[in-house]
Amino acid sequence: MTIRGRTRGAILAVALAGLSAGGCSPDPAPDQQAATAGLVDVRGRQVRVNGPVSRIAIDDSRYLVALGLIHPDPGSLLVAWPQDVNRLGDETYRQFLVKSPGLGDLPKVASSAGNFDLESLLAAKPQLALLSLESGITDAQIAQLEGAGITVAIVDFFVQPLQNLERSLLLLGEVTGRQQQAQAFVQFRKARMDRIAQGIASLPADDRPTVFLEAHAGMGGDCCNSPGRGNIGDYLSFVGGHNIGADVIEQSFGKLNLEYVVSRDPAVYIGTGGPHLAKANGLVLGAAVTPAQARAALARVTARPAIAGLTAVRTGNAHGFSHQLINSPLDIVAIETFARWLHPDLFADLDPAATLEAINRQFLAVPYRGTFWVDLPASNQE
Repeated sequence: MTIRGRTRGAILAVALAGLSAGGCSPDPAPDQQAATAGLVDVRGRQVRVNGPVSRIAIDDSRYLVALGLIHPDPGSLLVAWPQDVNRLGDETYRQFLVKSPGLGDLPKVASSAGNFDLESLLAAKPQLALLSLESGITDAQIAQLEGAGITVAIVDFFVQPLQNLERSLLLLGEVTGRQQQAQAFVQFRKARMDRIAQGIASLPADDRPTVFLEAHAGMGGDCCNSPGRGNIGDYLSFVGGHNIGADVIEQSFGKLNLEYVVSRDPAVYIGTGGPHLAKANGLVLGAAVTPAQARAALARVTARPAIAGLTAVRTGNAHGFSHQLINSPLDIVAIETFARWLHPDLFADLDPAATLEAINRQFLAVPYRGTFWVDLPASNQE
């Protein structure tokens, strides 16, 4: 072989070595990597985007909160949303409007609480449709959206939050180019979740107090909406409680008979409420609610016939928590609060108020300030 032939052979050998090492071309640029590597949503679907997206449609207003954890102006990313203001609360919505004045003028798309509306999404022409796990969208509808050039990502902060919240937030970070911010919040939440998990692991198996969580407490004087398996019920299990609703409700939410609640006589009562219950004479909590208003609302809700006789109410283990803050990417605040209520000695060092303030200071574009949880007043205790 000539020297020239040996040289060509050496070059060929180097090229083949590069192929065997897994690379036949230079590494793609960051935007190309985003387009070719893809992401996986909570339904296990590949999600492909070409760099950070800036035109997003959402089907749940609470995704504004999720985006606000990682972006300084979450409303600026939206081209359409469901305008389901109740899920934020009126005051929180007004604060978002101050941050993003154009939010109120955006096109409306169907909420995940209703029937999926393909046409409204197509008309909005987003780069990305960020849809809830419970949206009801079919594979055929996803194909139609993708055929129109709209990427679809299914996320979940509410149905199975312990499994899907971190994955969903990290996906949001990837598609918006805010990976570092998303990872920072995930680590913040995980450190606090781990503290609680370690504490619960030390509990005896029989030290799990029974809990009745009444969702939308006192709405119209009615009783007893309750989580079953999944959703808020998972939080109660995680913090070492026994959710009496899970014993008879197979889905994530349902309704208990009042007689059943009385017969179980739970050790802890937690009502959830929000600004949306003000006109319904229910439990009122939220950004524009004072502590005195919240205490009065909890006293009224727990004074209802039968509820007033529960051991939890009589012994001062009755509490209220903001529904908007439970079904939220800020769920760690609810988890810490529940842990203190169920196991006050074990978790005396937890400070949910400090955790919320740290989230406000370090992450949120629109801070959460107001009265989001409350305990039964001393005058109601025996």
